[in-house]
Amino acid sequence: MRFTIGFVKQVWAGLLVLLALTVILGVIYPAAVWGVGRISSGSAEGSPVRDSNGCVVGSRWVGVDPQVEAGAPDPYFHNRVTGSVADEDPFAPGDPAAALPTNQGPSSEILASFITERRTAIAEREGVRPDQVPVDAVTGSGSGIDPHISPAYAAIQVPRVAAANGLGEERVRQLVDEHTEGRQLGVLGAERVNVLELNLALGLTAPSCG
Repeated sequence: MRFTIGFVKQVWAGLLVLLALTVILGVIYPAAVWGVGRISSGSAEGSPVRDSNGCVVGSRWVGVDPQVEAGAPDPYFHNRVTGSVADEDPFAPGDPAAALPTNQGPSSEILASFITERRTAIAEREGVRPDQVPVDAVTGSGSGIDPHISPAYAAIQVPRVAAANGLGEERVRQLVDEHTEGRQLGVLGAERVNVLELNLALGLTAPSCG
C-alpha cells in the first residue's frame, strides 16, 4: 500500500512539473518572444520602409535597386550588385534567386569576368574611369541583398543623380552625408550609406500601392 501511495505521489509530481514546463516553455515563452518581436522597431514584420504616400517601398534590411528604361534619365543611387547563382548574368536585376550567394571563388574565371563587366558598365554609367569604381560596386555582399554601399560608391554616383534630378551636386552630397551611418559601436565595420532611404529622400515612390 505504501509503495502504491508513493508511486502515485511521484507520478502526480511529475505530471505537475510537465504541465508547468509545458505552460512556461510552450505558451508563456513563445508569447513573450512574439510580443517583444512586435514592439522592437518592426523587425519582426520585415522592417518595412514607406514612401511619402505611406506605401511600402522596401525593407530597411533589403537592398532595393531602382531600374529605369534604357535611355531614360537615371535619377537614383544604385545598390551593390546581386550577381546570379546561375552564373549567367553579372547584374541579374530584379531576380530574387540572385540574392543567394554564388559559389564562385577568388580563382573563378566566371567571377573575374563578371567583375570586369560590372566595372566597365558602372564606369560608363557614372562617367568615371574603371579604376575609380570602388570594390563594393562590383562585388556582392555576403547575403546578396544588403541595402548599404560605401561612401566612395555613393560619391561617384553624385554627378549623375544631381543632373538627373536637376539638383546641385553639393545638395546631393549633403543628402548622402545625412544618410551615411557610422561604424557600429564606433569600432565595428565601416561607414555605409543606406541606398533605399537616400533614394526616398530624392523622391523614390512605390510603383503601385493597392
